[in-house]
Order: sequence, then structure tokens, then C-alpha cells
Amino acid sequence: MTTPAFADAHAHPAIRALTSTESRAFLERHNVGRIAFSFHDRVDIQPIHYVFKDNWLYGRTSRGSKFATLAHNPWCAFEVDESRGLFDWDSVVMKGNLELLDPELASPDAYARGLELVRDLVPDTFSDHDPVPERSILFRVHASEVTGRSSRPTL
Repeated sequence: MTTPAFADAHAHPAIRALTSTESRAFLERHNVGRIAFSFHDRVDIQPIHYVFKDNWLYGRTSRGSKFATLAHNPWCAFEVDESRGLFDWDSVVMKGNLELLDPELASPDAYARGLELVRDLVPDTFSDHDPVPERSILFRVHASEVTGRSSRPTL
């Protein structure tokens, strides 16, 4: 008897590009992904929770190396995957500029919208009961480029 992973290894993948609409809907359905950023000759990637709405990705971060790097070079990539097997997966990559949201230094409307959306995901954001109070910086990334691919096994 073969395991599902072994059986899947004998399949042939049917890989296709996702449409822009499919890719954006995929981003809206999920809430955890990985943000990638670079500074000089160093690339880093870290998991974050997020909300994607109206072609913007909203998230939170803390002060530290990621924050310092993105403050110097705001261009980043973001990826979300859904894997059901070796040849059964979907993946979307988004690229864009990260903007820090500060109600006093930037657009108060953008900050309010970001906070509203993040609170839909984590209701206690920026309250005394915030589960991740160290993530005190709200940001958004405009989806300048969005691409996706899908693979399904065929026999």
C-alpha cells in the first residue's frame, strides 16, 4: 500500500497561471503569509498575519531589524501558499511598496482603514488585551504586482 505522498509523486502536475482576479481572491481568503525584503546583499523572509482588501495588504510589525530594513528599502514581496500535496497547491506572490501608517505623520484615513481591517482579524489590536502588543507599527503594502500559480495532479 502506498502513502498519499508517494502516490502523488507518480502523478504529473498540471500547472497554470492564476488570473489576477483569482490571485487577489486568494489573498483575501487567507490571513497568514510571508513578507520578503532585502537590504544591500541580505534577503530575509518572515511570517506575518495580514488582511488584504481593495488592492492593499495591511499588517503589523514591531521595531527591530525588519522595521529598520523596510524603512530604508520599502520594496517588498509577499507570498501565500496553500499546499494539499506534492502536485496539489496554489501560490500567490504580491510585490509592492510598504508604507508605514501613522495617524499623525501620514494619512489619518489610511491609518483608520488599516486599523479597522486589522481589528476585524485581531479585535484587541492596540488595546490592553492585545495578544501581540510588541507589534506596535501598522503598515500597508500596495499590490503593484500580483501573480499566482496553481498545480493539480493528473494521472
